[in-house]
Amino acid sequence: MTQDAPAESIPTDSLATLAAVDVQKLAARMAQDGFAQVFRLTLDEDDAGRARGVEALATALGNWSRAADGDDARALRLAMLVSGLDQWGLAYSQAFGLVAIPGLSELLGELRTALGPEQDARFQRQFAALDASEGNAIDFKIDLRRGIHLALWHAMIASDEREQATAILTRLGGMMFALTEMMPVLGWRLVADALAHIQIQCLAEGLAADGLAREMNEALFGALAKELPAQFRDRVMAHATQAVLGWQQARRAGGSSTH
Repeated sequence: MTQDAPAESIPTDSLATLAAVDVQKLAARMAQDGFAQVFRLTLDEDDAGRARGVEALATALGNWSRAADGDDARALRLAMLVSGLDQWGLAYSQAFGLVAIPGLSELLGELRTALGPEQDARFQRQFAALDASEGNAIDFKIDLRRGIHLALWHAMIASDEREQATAILTRLGGMMFALTEMMPVLGWRLVADALAHIQIQCLAEGLAADGLAREMNEALFGALAKELPAQFRDRVMAHATQAVLGWQQARRAGGSSTH
């Protein structure tokens, strides 16, 4: 937060007692990896092969969620996985114009149908709790959104076709803008986190240095600078800049690379 920003209280993570920070971050990574697997299964396998892969993945994710200590903690782990998978699917469907991702629908179905009535009721309560407060499972939300934003950004700058790159740009910018409306207190922090990681990857790996990739990257930052409300824009840009400067200082001090 910048010094001239209005003081505001950070919403409490009321789910932290059920899922510690490391568990939340692991849930975000597992949702990302799970989506990547079902996406590949959808593209590369026939129906039988996809079904086998989905079943194996559902078993692994279900085992992890059931390994938590307590019924509510187990339900929350599953809620984070399902929420994360669903958000990945929505982002990719909208960015790439996909009508359906069969493997994802099947995986989500497998995870839910494995629950008994009482387990399903607990799951629904924890799923609702994720959005009941901005601060709930905030570390999960930050890591999840960072992964989605960076994946779309990489797809955008890797595209050789302007039409596709522009479509991804529109979706990515829209997602970031929407975060500040859905999460009026903390949303800007998620946007700043993503922009900082984008800038760091550009600096560390020389990405989006020229051509269409550079044009799209500049368009993304320009659109956010124009469209974000002033109180969010100033904080987003200042926070992202501070994160990049911190990374540069740490890199110079440690002499090591990237993230």
